[in-house]
Amino acid sequence: MRYLSTRGGEPVIAAEAIVRGISPSGGLYVPESYPTIDWNNGVRGGYLATAHRVMQAYLPETDSTDLSRMIAAAYGSFDHADVTPVVKLTEREHVLELWHGPTMAFKDVALQILPHLMRSSLRQTGETKQVYILVATSGDTGKAALEGFRDVEGTRVLVFYPHGGVSEAQRLQMVTQEGENVDVCAVYGNFDDAQTGVKQIFANAEIAQQIDEKGWRLSSANSINFGRLLPQIVYYFTSYQTLVARGEIQPGEKVNFCVPTGNFGDILAGEYARRMGLPVHKLICASNRNNVLTDFFESGVYDENRPFYQSMSCSIDILISSNLERLLFELANRDDALVREWMQGLKEKGMYALPQRALDELKQTFSAGWCTEEDTLETIKRVFDETGYLMDPHTAVAQCVYERYAEKTGDTTRTVLLSTANPYKFASDVLGAFEQAGEDDFVNADRLNALTNAPIPRGMSELLGKPERHHDVCTLEDMPNRVLGPILNGK
Repeated sequence: MRYLSTRGGEPVIAAEAIVRGISPSGGLYVPESYPTIDWNNGVRGGYLATAHRVMQAYLPETDSTDLSRMIAAAYGSFDHADVTPVVKLTEREHVLELWHGPTMAFKDVALQILPHLMRSSLRQTGETKQVYILVATSGDTGKAALEGFRDVEGTRVLVFYPHGGVSEAQRLQMVTQEGENVDVCAVYGNFDDAQTGVKQIFANAEIAQQIDEKGWRLSSANSINFGRLLPQIVYYFTSYQTLVARGEIQPGEKVNFCVPTGNFGDILAGEYARRMGLPVHKLICASNRNNVLTDFFESGVYDENRPFYQSMSCSIDILISSNLERLLFELANRDDALVREWMQGLKEKGMYALPQRALDELKQTFSAGWCTEEDTLETIKRVFDETGYLMDPHTAVAQCVYERYAEKTGDTTRTVLLSTANPYKFASDVLGAFEQAGEDDFVNADRLNALTNAPIPRGMSELLGKPERHHDVCTLEDMPNRVLGPILNGK
């Protein structure tokens, strides 16, 4: 299988797409075609077997036995036998828990296997240079990338995160990270600023040359890298298989997925699963006050010219949704010139507009909604009072948006809510749904545990008293120097 760039250029094999991360034209790599997968095959084999079946279809050059080994190594550290278990919330709603990996967030599903895929891809392409992995994070990707690539030979990782724009638990997970090849730097600005800065570094030929001369090449662990997106397709299939196996749905019956998303990678994986044959009725895009995606799905106009809000669902505090470009490529009938036109409009004017034909096509599968901070807190408490289930703010955004969607449309289709983080990663905010929270996240976690009996994950407890190792903060303008410094100085 070959991979195409959304902005044009020579097709490449999967290994080259993974090593590069982003194409020389600045576009994102997409598969030349979507393989068909039997959605009802794999129940007996569980998560690992389904992961192999889905991923092998996109990685035909990768040895099957090697892929099985990589998958087993990646998910052996998860604390649940199902890897991403499904919990029944009501007769109509189910929660897909994506946070049973080592960093308590959904990014682990992809970033525990990406280092294995990266090493395999380097071998396949004959690359001899070391790989310098740049990451911009809104909270969860950073820690997951640091943990996944920690001390992986031939790699170096630098994570940029928005200063003051992540939860305290997320910050501590990053700044206490151990490993000889990992680096973390806060950025004065929001996630969009950090993400744009990283993209500009990738597009800078002078930086690439300097890094190349030192025996390195740049790559990405953000979801712009297809190797990040691919593993996320798997849990759409396994969650569907689980519902069939439990008798919650009949084989072939369509389901909805409601996804809290900012950068659009998590929900895009669901669209890829649908294109592969999974019976999907609606993909519901759930946003917080940064509701640029909600407006886009309603009007077909993407307009980032709006206030940016910091929220308790900080991992979706995003106004520039990078992965949306992959969906635009399909809506443009794979016309890379049209995608370039839209992306140029976004760069120059902060906006672009779809033709009516594309908007009509979009609405056939996607719906969208958003909720306020007050809505999020109310949802956390209401769901716990009614069901005993404790949600993090991002999952609460999804639940709130879904309830409004169901009420508005009358759609009674079984729906899976994607739960992207353990509630204790946002202990202070979650506690605030029940009572006034204090300033200490760890005290708040203990209080939340006393109120709800929800177990505190080991990863949270281990942060207490752990020394901070990464203290740097830089401006947006200084990001290139922060990238080059360690390489040029031989550190």
